[in-house]
Amino acid sequence: MNRQEIEELHYITPIENIGSILAHGILSHQLAEAVPHQSVAMSEIQDKRRKVVVPGGRPLHQYVNLYFCARNPMMSKRRAEHERICILRVRAEVIDLPDVVITDQNAASNYARFGAAPAALSRVDRDLVFAEFWKHPDDQIMEWRHASIKCAEMLVPDKIEPEYVFGAYVSCEASQAAILAVAPALAVVVNPHLFFR
Repeated sequence: MNRQEIEELHYITPIENIGSILAHGILSHQLAEAVPHQSVAMSEIQDKRRKVVVPGGRPLHQYVNLYFCARNPMMSKRRAEHERICILRVRAEVIDLPDVVITDQNAASNYARFGAAPAALSRVDRDLVFAEFWKHPDDQIMEWRHASIKCAEMLVPDKIEPEYVFGAYVSCEASQAAILAVAPALAVVVNPHLFFR
């Protein structure tokens, strides 16, 4: 993947958090612990992420994690909750913020490679990240690998300021209305496909 191919980045969050995010920004897992919020995180995955230290010395939980493509295994596991969650659209310019790190797959994977942005983009397999499906019925190893690659991440230290959030995707009109009630100026697009609907 190269810099010009990144049109936007994605952050999956409960709709209930939108007001706080637009006021305070998207916070790292660690900073968010001090603020009332709802979470879509799976506890068993967070237990694993809590133990990961990004090369250079900072714990993974001190970064905001963005996806290149939110239509991934994490979203698939949350598809039943589609009405209460959204995908925030984050400007690609966050890649130019200081100390941003890129992973070529899920950062909690034992095989993830970490690298400084933007150079580490070259390790991200664009075709696999944006593939429609990650299932490989005849190759279980490839399926596991592809599922992890679909969750390649951009890691931004501490927080992303509100001005980098320029829109949201939702699964249905009810979710769209819920966001617009709190953030009437936000561009909210109904895109069921991203939510496996």
